[in-house]
Amino acid sequence: MQSDTTKYTISALVANKSGVLTRISGLFSRRGYNIESLTVCATEDPDVSRMTVILIGDEYMLNQMIRQMDKLEDVMKIGCANELDCVYRELLLAKVNANSETRSQITLINEVYKAKVVDLSIDTMILELTGDPEKLDAYLKVIEPFGILEMQRTGVTVLARGRHTLKDRDCYGDHVN
Repeated sequence: MQSDTTKYTISALVANKSGVLTRISGLFSRRGYNIESLTVCATEDPDVSRMTVILIGDEYMLNQMIRQMDKLEDVMKIGCANELDCVYRELLLAKVNANSETRSQITLINEVYKAKVVDLSIDTMILELTGDPEKLDAYLKVIEPFGILEMQRTGVTVLARGRHTLKDRDCYGDHVN
């Protein structure tokens, strides 16, 4: 990778059928590009899935991947999300050490970050937090001293603000010539 790398969010509406995810992830793999985050789920139309891919790279890599994905028959619409015009969210579940002495400290941290306790045992807590990826990163740094036993993040989900939708896009914006 080149030194001037950026995090890009590619959103695509794709056919909700077997093999689509494999073909798209194969495009990245064949070029040696890593997918930083990937979320896929059916939309309000059960025949259509929305895919959000976070790519770390440069403009050339972004343009190449958008063009290659757009060539696939199962890709209906594609675009690069603009960070300022979109809402980004991610879900985190984290299991931490939590004995009787540390539970109150973790509870105070949860209040600040608006995290929830979704499971409690004698010596652990499972915590849930939803927010933008930077908020989740900050939360993890704060709870790390308690001992994170395991964690899972869903990956980034993104929607444009206002009346704009990916379905309405006619072009790729500034990211494809």
